Amino acid sequence: MSLNTKPNIASPDDFYQDLIDLHRDLSDEESRDLNARLILLLANHIGDMGILKAAMSAARKDT
Repeated sequence: MSLNTKPNIASPDDFYQDLIDLHRDLSDEESRDLNARLILLLANHIGDMGILKAAMSAARKDT
């Protein structure tokens, strides 16, 4: 299995709005903590170290 970087969310605008709403009324620190928890939950769900490392590399490359 390899990292899927093609659009794969049925309603990306809805997802983005939900993500923005999730952070509403949070301080910068609370928002960073929330992002960290969300990343760890999703990483656990994925569970494949090869995919996770590919995702980390892709994210770092675009930073």
